[in-house]
Amino acid sequence: MADKFDVIVIGAGPGGYVAAIHAAQLGLKTACVEKWVNKEGKTVHGGTCLNVGCIPSKALLETSHKYVEAKEEYDELGIEVSDVQVDVKKMMARKEKTVQNLTGGISSLFKANGVTALEGTGKLLDGKKVEVTGNDGEAKTYEADNVIIASGSIPVDIPPAPIDHKLIVDSAGALEFQEAPKRLGVIGAGVIGLELGSVWNRLGSEVTVLEAMNDFLPSVDKTLAKETQKILGKQGLDIKLGAKVTGSDVKDDEVVVTYTDSEGEKTQTFDKLIVCVGRKPYTESLLDEAAGIELDDRGFIKVDGTCKTNVDGVYAIGDVVRGPMLAHKASEEGIMAADIIAGHKAEMNYDAIPSVIYTFPEVAWVGMNEQEAKEQGIEVKIGTFPFSASGRAMANNATQGMAKVIADAETDRVLGVHILGQHAGELIAQGVIAMEFGSSAEDLAMTCFAHPTLSETVHEAALAVDGHAIHMANRKKRK
Repeated sequence: MADKFDVIVIGAGPGGYVAAIHAAQLGLKTACVEKWVNKEGKTVHGGTCLNVGCIPSKALLETSHKYVEAKEEYDELGIEVSDVQVDVKKMMARKEKTVQNLTGGISSLFKANGVTALEGTGKLLDGKKVEVTGNDGEAKTYEADNVIIASGSIPVDIPPAPIDHKLIVDSAGALEFQEAPKRLGVIGAGVIGLELGSVWNRLGSEVTVLEAMNDFLPSVDKTLAKETQKILGKQGLDIKLGAKVTGSDVKDDEVVVTYTDSEGEKTQTFDKLIVCVGRKPYTESLLDEAAGIELDDRGFIKVDGTCKTNVDGVYAIGDVVRGPMLAHKASEEGIMAADIIAGHKAEMNYDAIPSVIYTFPEVAWVGMNEQEAKEQGIEVKIGTFPFSASGRAMANNATQGMAKVIADAETDRVLGVHILGQHAGELIAQGVIAMEFGSSAEDLAMTCFAHPTLSETVHEAALAVDGHAIHMANRKKRK
């Protein structure tokens, strides 16, 4: 008789491992299946996020930014250093150590919470049975009352630039360079492309970003997107919009890329090319036809607002379902699914999921942007405040950017918060909390913020919604 669990989770990324731990904490007999194998041939948890995504990229972004600060900005602060060098191999070793610590930590959390770790590739069969095929090729079938699918996503390939894992790489390959390529091409000016381009630009690469769309960061509020493009351009990123890649040719350790723009066909030669044009749900060999799970026309597993599939007792979360492909979104969905399985009432507010781009300065937002409000016919009032007017930002030598609060003109309810600036990814939590509790702009404006802090930019932007910002000229007078 097959082993039986209350819950089997397929995938141990930020959605799956969180779901498994929370289910076990709720008293459910839980197992989690993972097939990811590291360079040493050992199964590791954490999925794309911890192994080749969020964590390693942030380690490189932080190190490369500190290098630029020491090289270009310390003198202005009165710190004299000379001959600043970066050891890329040592930087990569630190990145690997950070990944090992975190993935090993998840394995320890599984043990501490009583989660059974199943090593191998999971496949959902009919009747909520899960077949796990180990690396040795042997398969074993387990039974479950409930299954949570958290298989994640993989990079999208494009025919004009096939990945060879040498000169043409995906986002994972871009985290493994052992030296900064002299000429680096990046296909895609999305979050991943801009972050990876920033890392290698800081370390000395001449970076060209080719983006097929004519709009820069279309999901970001246009005011912030325009300013972000300007700042990144000054940093050295050559961002070409409306540049559609049509082909690539590898010759003599170089990649010749052909693309078309408004002026016609062009070519550019690179030493390395990163392809990061998006990701797609990973369902390869995941679902037996007899399992009856429905997919949409883009390959995502169909779910309702609580992540239930069309099959009773089967849930799907994270990148494999609709919504933004964000680690924290996957984690919250995993918690929601586990709560529902345990008999609790749970829901998720999809209008209050923050997004962050970890360039410098960072870009972060939650909720509606100005153009979306206009498209929906919502009358809004807006408050902005520049980091250049923040005492803490001045002290930090980080005055680029702004905070923007968008509120409903009739109800004053906060509809969106958008931040471009140092530590924007941390500051955006204030906007998320405000929206989660249905706050008004006045609620934010009447809240006491510590001084001097970067958080005060959000406070002042909220005050500015009604023309009451203190540290900038106001257009309105308080009545």
